[in-house]
Order: sequence, then structure tokens, then C-alpha cells
Amino acid sequence: MIDARLQLALDGGGLDLPAEGTIAVFQPPRDSDLPGLDKDRVQIIQDFKPDYDAWVARGYDVVRSIKDRYAACIVCLPRAKAEARAMIADACEVCDGIVVVDGQKTDGADSILRAMRDRVTIQGPISKAHGKLFWITEPAAEFFVDWKQGPELTDGGFWTAPGVFSADGIDLASALLVDALPEKLGAEVADLGAGWGFLSAHLLTRKSIEKLYVVEAGHIALECARRNVSDHRAEFLWEDATTWKPPHLLDAVVMNPPFHTGRAAEPQIGQAFVAAAARMLSAQGKLWMVANRHLPYEAELKTRFAHVEEIGGDARFKLFHAARPLRKRR
Repeated sequence: MIDARLQLALDGGGLDLPAEGTIAVFQPPRDSDLPGLDKDRVQIIQDFKPDYDAWVARGYDVVRSIKDRYAACIVCLPRAKAEARAMIADACEVCDGIVVVDGQKTDGADSILRAMRDRVTIQGPISKAHGKLFWITEPAAEFFVDWKQGPELTDGGFWTAPGVFSADGIDLASALLVDALPEKLGAEVADLGAGWGFLSAHLLTRKSIEKLYVVEAGHIALECARRNVSDHRAEFLWEDATTWKPPHLLDAVVMNPPFHTGRAAEPQIGQAFVAAAARMLSAQGKLWMVANRHLPYEAELKTRFAHVEEIGGDARFKLFHAARPLRKRR
């Protein structure tokens, strides 16, 4: 957790942040406290909608992407190495002072530290709580130009970006689901957790669909989906799929829900997707989903739908069709 390391660095650890100017904090965990930072001087840069909303609720200035130059920057490392490097390059480019980097060892903090030390002078590091925090005191944008990376067109013809799920190519589970979908899904359909738009692109090959809601919590992923899905029937929504409400009840929901935000499996995320799908479907609406075979979704599906069946899969994934969502009596 960044909190303990940041506090140590500021309390005698050698980190001296500027007394004036805005401090940008890139992708901090939503449960961080950011000790030693004046909330009025902090701008959170967060493109994941649930975390964005959480920081807004706490009264912080939050933006989806870089808006200005900053007196100092703090980068909270993500798991994806390419995304981490791109964030550091971006921070160095827009910072007029100190760039701080913090991360867990399990997220590659040691690897990033070694790679940066080969290029610039590193201060610190502070080691605490299975992670490291270190910083650069001199402008360093020129040393990390090759780390910058944005959306790219893959060999398969789709746009993806560092940190986006299945950034290197088509996800096998989603491909399995595409092959199992019926030709007719109804007029109003949602792709929950749409990622860079693979499922959405295939759904819109069906002429019966009049409106497809492409719902994705990661803003960069959604921007990739905009490039991959050009059909006018698609409406792109930067939303948390577990709380989003459609304008009216839908005919079908199709989804390959995420099952973790860290390294450990978190089946409650997929269960929340199932509950959300049941709420947004009409009485005759249907859910089509794919999941890792080891994840326990059957009980939640049977709680939310009158009809649930496994319709195939393989050794790694299972496919479900659910119908007739159950409404709680008031």
C-alpha cells in the first residue's frame, strides 16, 4: 500500500515535495489515504470508472487523463508492465519537478526500479509493506520517450492499448462465446464489460439489433472500442457495469465479466455482473455469458434467473444461458 511508504518517505526518508503547485497522482488505489498530501493541491488521474467515482465521492479533483503540467507527479504502478512504463513516460513528460514511483513487488516494482536506474539517477528507495517507493528529482522526459505507448492496431486488425484486458489479441473465452451465440438476440442488447470491443463488433453483425450499449469501466479500453466498432447502432458508455441502468429494460445481455482487479480471483465481481444483468433485462430477456470454469457463478445465476443452463465450453471456460430474470417482490 502506498500510504505507509509515502509517509515514511516524507517523514525523514528524503522525499521533499514542492510547497506550491498541483501534484498529480496516477491511478492510486481507491482505498489509499495519500498521507502528507494537501487534498486541495492533488489531482487524481484515474480512468477506471469505479475508482474515479470513489475518489470524487471523497472530494478530490479527479480527471480521466492528463490535463496540465504538474509541480510533482506520483505514479502508482499497475500490473501490466507496458502500461506501467507508459504511465512513467507520461508523468515525466508533464512534470516540472519530482516524479515519484510506487508499487508492490508483485506488480513489478523491482523490475521497474532496475530499468529506470539504468537511465536516470534514482532517489530512495523506500521499502515497506511488500513494495517500493522511489523518485527522480531532475527532468527526465527525454530518457523515457521509448516507453510511451498508446492504442495500437494489432495484427488481428483490432485496436488495443497497454493495460487493457487481452491487449495482445483476441481473448479465447470471448471467442468461445461468440461461436455459441444465437443469430437473433433481440433489438436492445448490452455488452457489459465490453473491453476493446471484440464481442460488440461481432454482435453488430446481427441485423436484428437496433441498439447496442457498449458498457466499459476502463476509459482507454472504451476508446479502443470506439475505433473497433464503427456501427451507428453502438452507444459507448464509460460506466461501472454493476451499477449502470439502461434507459429501459433490455432484450439481451452478453458478457465476459472480469474476475479480478488484483492478482487473486474475486468471483464477487462476476456475481455482481450477473445481478446487474438480471436487473436490466426484460421479463423475457436473456443472458449469455462465459466464465472461467473454476469460478462459482451457478448459485448466483440460479438466484437471479428462473432458467439457467450450461451450453458448452471447454476445459478452461464454461458458457451459460439464463432466462426469465427473477424480480424481488416489494
